[in-house]
Amino acid sequence: MAIAYPLVDIKDDRSNILCMTILPTQNVQPRRPGRPPKVDRDNLETRETLLRRGLEVLTEQGFSATGIDYILKEVGVPKGSFYHYFPSKEAFGRAVLDEYCRYFAERLDRFLLDERLSPLERLVGFVQSAKAGMARHDYRRGCMVGNLGQEISVLPEVFRGVLEQTLLDWQARLAVCLEAAKDHRELARDANCNELAAFFWIGWEGAVLRARLVKSDTPLNTFIAGFLRGLPQ
Repeated sequence: MAIAYPLVDIKDDRSNILCMTILPTQNVQPRRPGRPPKVDRDNLETRETLLRRGLEVLTEQGFSATGIDYILKEVGVPKGSFYHYFPSKEAFGRAVLDEYCRYFAERLDRFLLDERLSPLERLVGFVQSAKAGMARHDYRRGCMVGNLGQEISVLPEVFRGVLEQTLLDWQARLAVCLEAAKDHRELARDANCNELAAFFWIGWEGAVLRARLVKSDTPLNTFIAGFLRGLPQ
């Protein structure tokens, strides 16, 4: 029997938070006599600021259209300081992409592993949160992976593998959720969850692109409604 999933807004206090750098734990050395050494916190904060602004800009306009000078001007960092943290624009782009992928994976887990809801309700919750985030930024920001995928022919080749592995990771996370939907009788036992998860992300990226184009959540609503209706029962 088909199940109706009301598209009720689910608030997500992280939907507007962009990932900060997670710094590795350092070995603690015995303190020397005298005044404690000065910790150069400015360096750590500067790198985090660059990554944060990079996340914002790349989700809006992609990699090729983003100039390093623009980001530096936005955050007030000298160009010489930028190259202290990142040897090139490509290295900066990779670091930003890595942060985005880590943030998004955590975000997916927050929704798709929430056992307070049924598996398909979790998926709807993710969609509602994404809709709210896009509307909050007037549909200027989309998916960084989708943005970069559209310009893959002009990106350094290393980006291709990272983007594909990221999409496969998202696909695997959703497939686990869909497998759980079988146990909740929301999905037919013989459903191919890997194929359904792949179909979801292919369609979702297109819906996000269309939503930005028309500045409306209609494409997102159309996609998720069609996806849920098409699930084998």
